[in-house]
Amino acid sequence: MKSDIEIAQNTELSPITEIAEKVGLKFDDLDLYGPYKAKLSFDKIKAVKSQKTGKLVLVTAINPTPAGEGKSTVSIGLADALSKLGKKTMLALREPSLGPVMGIKGGAAGGGYAQVLPMEDINLHFTGDMHAITTANNALSALIDNHLQQGNELGIDQRRIIWKRVVDLNDRALRQVIVGLGSPVNGIPREDGFDITVASEIMAVLCLATDLKDLKKRLANIVIGYRHDRSPVYVRDLKVEGALALILKDAVKPNLVQTIYGTPALVHGGPFANIAHGCNSVLATETAMHLADYTVTEAGFGADLGAEKFLDIKTPNLPAAPDAVVIVATLRALKMHGGLAKDELDKEDTDAVKAGFANLKRHIENMRQYGLPVVVAINEFINDTAAEVAVLEKLCAEINVPAAAVSVWADGAAGGLALAKAVISAIEEQPAEYKRLYSDDDSLEDKITKIVTKIYGGKSVVFSSKAQSQLKQFARFGWDKLPVCMAKTQYSFSDNPSSLGVPKDFEITIRELVPKTGAGFIVALTGDVMTMPGLPKQPAALNMDVTEDGKALGLF
Repeated sequence: MKSDIEIAQNTELSPITEIAEKVGLKFDDLDLYGPYKAKLSFDKIKAVKSQKTGKLVLVTAINPTPAGEGKSTVSIGLADALSKLGKKTMLALREPSLGPVMGIKGGAAGGGYAQVLPMEDINLHFTGDMHAITTANNALSALIDNHLQQGNELGIDQRRIIWKRVVDLNDRALRQVIVGLGSPVNGIPREDGFDITVASEIMAVLCLATDLKDLKKRLANIVIGYRHDRSPVYVRDLKVEGALALILKDAVKPNLVQTIYGTPALVHGGPFANIAHGCNSVLATETAMHLADYTVTEAGFGADLGAEKFLDIKTPNLPAAPDAVVIVATLRALKMHGGLAKDELDKEDTDAVKAGFANLKRHIENMRQYGLPVVVAINEFINDTAAEVAVLEKLCAEINVPAAAVSVWADGAAGGLALAKAVISAIEEQPAEYKRLYSDDDSLEDKITKIVTKIYGGKSVVFSSKAQSQLKQFARFGWDKLPVCMAKTQYSFSDNPSSLGVPKDFEITIRELVPKTGAGFIVALTGDVMTMPGLPKQPAALNMDVTEDGKALGLF
């Protein structure tokens, strides 16, 4: 089997103008970035809003394990399979970050014969969106420090500035820094730090904005810190939201590319799935929904994090809720949730599949709480056995959820036909009746408690003294009407990453709340959330190179 990059480089790409024509886009609707990439024009984005929306399919997964689940690969393969069945289909996916690409994961544009292309460009600088977000974020940092240097008219307490600088790389040495050292002309010394770009609130703002006007409004509402009297300081107080929006005016436009099989794909935005909401941009998803009969999108990590946030934070900003949810599972991952160690996963063990099914079942029940039909995608691996597959299919049938084997990594669009047919049937036979988990009028405490008890299966929530104080403070500021974005380990329903399967009788501790008022949510921190990852001992970058003629090597 060829590597992902070899498959990608051996694929003959169609001009992006031809890909655009499949969903009714013309040359004048595009801002071209070479022959195979384009951004959609603002005029077209605005024009399609009057068109009816097609069906939306949300792809999520069980809690991730080192065994792998392949959610993005399944999303791409499902879209290709729907296209193969004659449905006008689009993808709406997140952009990869250079940090994970050069860290542990390597490339992040699908895999095998289910990829978005050109994968080298998508995995590297693409159309420059990540750099624009980095620049806007750091421009705000520079403007804050300049305000301090020039007299601090707003009375900002430099000890309570919560805005950090960012870079789109894994660099642990930048987690905590001191800026302004040296002579007085170098600024006011203060503690600062760096996050990775995808953890920036500006990334979340860009991904939730519905147009340029809304983008500017959200940027203005970002809290950058507090005064000595503990009152919040907003970007609008600095009067720089216009400058930040100007930096982002092109980055906010969705990027059009293609899959190996020529399905149009909007790859745009990439917020973290724990500190933020982990979904591609509202503009990309909504535009695809207006252009296509079927739009396939995904949410980060497992359904307890990504799908919950998609449905409670992103969906209220979309013209319609998802019509179906696909939950991706592998037998390998289920066996790990069932108690097997990673080095035992290649042997047949139907009992471990049965034990691990509890994790999948919980996610199915959670998605059904939202009134949405669910389909299980069994992403095949070479060591899966017929007995294990039969057990999983039987367990799914017992709770009346359709399950389909998927082999898109090896077989491309043909390997996703069973899943595509199951999704179409689920949508046609069981119309979605979307209902949100909580209302805006619920208190922050009630919103968090509902997520913990109804989605995670926890028995209660413990708020630290700091969090309790913040609940009262945020209510005074009017922030209690915002949705909650839980920052929790992706590996478990609980806040303990080693508690696999379906842990019971656990408490979730909220140690701190972080206002993301520009994005429009409050982050609830349940543990040590890493917003600036470090590189592993053997980073993926060690395998990367470029030939003399500019051909990328080793991206995956």
